[in-house]
Amino acid sequence: MAEVASLATASAPLRLNWPRWLVAPVLALLAALMALSIGRYPLPAGEIFRFIAACLGWTTMEPEHYSLLYNLIVEIRLPRVLATILVGASLSVSGAAYQALFRNPLVSPGLLGVLAGASAGAALGIILGGSWWLVQASAFLTGLLAVAIGVGIAQVFGRGSVLMLILGGILCGALFTSLLSMVKYLADPYNELPAIVYWLMGSLGQVNLTDVGWAAIPMSLGILVLSLLGRALDALAMGDDEARALGVPVAAVRLATIAAATLVSALTVAIAGMIGWVGLIVPHIARLLVGPGNARLLPAAACLGAAFLLFADSLSRNLFATELPIGIVTELLGIPVFLLVLRRVRRGWS
Repeated sequence: MAEVASLATASAPLRLNWPRWLVAPVLALLAALMALSIGRYPLPAGEIFRFIAACLGWTTMEPEHYSLLYNLIVEIRLPRVLATILVGASLSVSGAAYQALFRNPLVSPGLLGVLAGASAGAALGIILGGSWWLVQASAFLTGLLAVAIGVGIAQVFGRGSVLMLILGGILCGALFTSLLSMVKYLADPYNELPAIVYWLMGSLGQVNLTDVGWAAIPMSLGILVLSLLGRALDALAMGDDEARALGVPVAAVRLATIAAATLVSALTVAIAGMIGWVGLIVPHIARLLVGPGNARLLPAAACLGAAFLLFADSLSRNLFATELPIGIVTELLGIPVFLLVLRRVRRGWS
């Protein structure tokens, strides 16, 4: 009877709890407005809305004032805000998808080695030349390579089983962590090593509209694909045999989830460096908000992840006279937040 009830629940039409569902996107919008407003030159929210109205031709504004706001909002703050939204949403969605796929609440986007691989690639790019494009390309490609090696290990030794995927990811992560240590050891201690260490702490200070432009399309597509796989991931949560009985192609869904999560996770490291805790904590908060159903959880996690990282980035820019690496801020925020939700994690999974 329990299995019949579970199957009926999985096949029931999706019902959204609209008041709770609206909390996540509203928080993301408020966090974006806050990030555009605060800084060394604070802007009231009314000035931002007035600037938007002037851009749309709904009102007029003095040319000098318009030029100042354009430079401050569009050229300086907007690229960073957009990049923060993409990175936070990508890390949160990939973390939620991995937690559903592996049925483990302690899983994060780095499970299969993508973050370790991308970090090693970024460090290698820094010592090979240090150009921004070389570092980004190297981080992205080695992140994909790391997951490919982990999945290959699982296919060879365990026919792609969940357990062998986890073991392959652990082995691959250890391999690229060792390679990262080797690159750090060989780096110039006066120029290259500080750049590698700073990159590994995460930063959005160098992001521009060009970076956002080339990363937005694949990251948005990856987030969309993972969100569309929510119902299939709900079926996989009941077990592979039950999912096959419902007509779900288990192997294809598993590989598609890994591919999309790997793509967006590697891109986050390519444009922002290592940022931890977001993909582990935010999915739990989203579960407490909208429940364990992945069709609702994944979009909610994307919005909450964007809001969480926008708040962390605002703190990193304004907490002290000098900017803190955002990875440090997410770790400092992540520990107390995780302790707060720890008592309710079981309820979020039920």
